[in-house]
Amino acid sequence: MEKRIKVVVSKLGLDGHDRGAKVIARALKDAGMEVVYTGLRQTPEQIVKTAIQEDADIIGVSILSGAHLELVPPLVKLMKDKGLNDVGLIVGGVIPPQDIDKLKEMGVDDIFLPGSSLKEIVDKIKRIAYNKRGIKIE
Repeated sequence: MEKRIKVVVSKLGLDGHDRGAKVIARALKDAGMEVVYTGLRQTPEQIVKTAIQEDADIIGVSILSGAHLELVPPLVKLMKDKGLNDVGLIVGGVIPPQDIDKLKEMGVDDIFLPGSSLKEIVDKIKRIAYNKRGIKIE
């Protein structure tokens, strides 16, 4: 039996808009992944705790508030502190182009901006899960 990729999808910070995160969660489920949606206003501690409890392969966070450079570093640090080096981290939302490289240097595996296709997101998550955890999905 083939292992399913498990993705924890969260809204990091005080941003209260989650329609996009729910669309992504649905697309990932439709692609055969297991998805745990944590809901709105999550802290880095809550997200990492859920990822550990669920044995997640990928953490996906959605940030529309513009606070990504303030919110992502504590999440990355906590992931490292808890030994989640083999868990992928993706960020989606309104990210200015000049911040993309900064986020990737911090440890974000990929970034999805508005307009990213669902197929692109699914394909890249599969690639990250393979690179980080050796999960091969056709």
